[in-house]
Amino acid sequence: MIALLALEDGRVFRGESFGAKGTSTGEICFNTSMSGYQEILTDPSYRGQIVAMTYPEIGNYGVNDLDVESESPQVRGFVIEELSPVISSWRSDCGLHEYLEKHGIPGIQGVDTRALTRHLRTRGSMKACITTEITDEAIAIQKAQAASYDGIDFVKEVSARDQYKWDPQNSLSNDWVLRSGPLPDQDSDEKGNVFAPLPPVTHTLAALDFGMKKNILRYLRRKGFDVTVLPATSTAEDVLALGTDGIFLSNGPGDPEALDYACDTVRALVGKKPIFGICLGHQILAQALGGKTFKLKFGHRGANQPVKDVRSGKIAITSQNHGYAVDPSSLPPDVEVTHTNLNDGTVAGLRHTKHGAFSVQYHPEASPGPHDADYFFAEFAKEVAAAKAAN
Repeated sequence: MIALLALEDGRVFRGESFGAKGTSTGEICFNTSMSGYQEILTDPSYRGQIVAMTYPEIGNYGVNDLDVESESPQVRGFVIEELSPVISSWRSDCGLHEYLEKHGIPGIQGVDTRALTRHLRTRGSMKACITTEITDEAIAIQKAQAASYDGIDFVKEVSARDQYKWDPQNSLSNDWVLRSGPLPDQDSDEKGNVFAPLPPVTHTLAALDFGMKKNILRYLRRKGFDVTVLPATSTAEDVLALGTDGIFLSNGPGDPEALDYACDTVRALVGKKPIFGICLGHQILAQALGGKTFKLKFGHRGANQPVKDVRSGKIAITSQNHGYAVDPSSLPPDVEVTHTNLNDGTVAGLRHTKHGAFSVQYHPEASPGPHDADYFFAEFAKEVAAAKAAN
């Protein structure tokens, strides 16, 4: 079946439908990762967006239930150059076509994703329509132009509805490892997946869920945190009432300027407990500390973003997914920029010089990789331990 991808500026791409049939609109963006498409599809940070993959063949290892970042796909559409006809991974539960079809997400293949990416890099982010129902290009373009994205609070759509404990049975956070010979001290499931044992709990943590990836929760538990997840609309009083050792601010979708309630909550928490923020949590912390954010021309989305620690000079290759950034000129004197993106010089990390609060714009827990920056979870655990000792 023929499918159309229409952009709001009038550019149209034709291709072949896969996944679900239908029509969907949203902001279109591109991701430069070579793998990890199922994590991308299920990342709540992509709520309201149509994602195009720059890597030419997608779907070769199918989809499995262990590696997803949320219970279902969060994207509004998926654009690729070629859908792999073969699924080669023993861990796969189903194919990409079947997975998207099951969850009602339309996809289009046969698109020149190089041309699409160059167009978005030149013209900037824009709205789009992906459809198997509309054959008139002019109508599809009008649908794209009528779509909404900027200024919408997508966080309330993806945040937890109620407070809950993450992994109380210690069965969801174990690190997946490659099996090599008998491993009596490791657990395995019925498919043969092998998992490393978890460390004991050493700290308690309150995590504000703005659209949190499961892998962040897994990493926090692996670093000894007993995590209680709270809805994004929770107040500072709700957070402090838990009496936890630290506070975490998660990733999430959309425009941080639409989240006044979250900024107010975080502003009231600064100085009370150690705080660590990732991606949208980084932007919210910056706003709570007096900074401002702005929209990037086409965002940073991929697993190959170089970041420099300006304090040590160390460079890490990082996984990123965001369309907004912190304005460094807006930060007050007691907030220092600790990391910068080497591609465009934007703020990739910051820290309050007086209070235990820091954040990064990228995803240290990156799955499937890279893992250059996962030390931040251990660093946060050390700061929480130091704060507990001091008190």
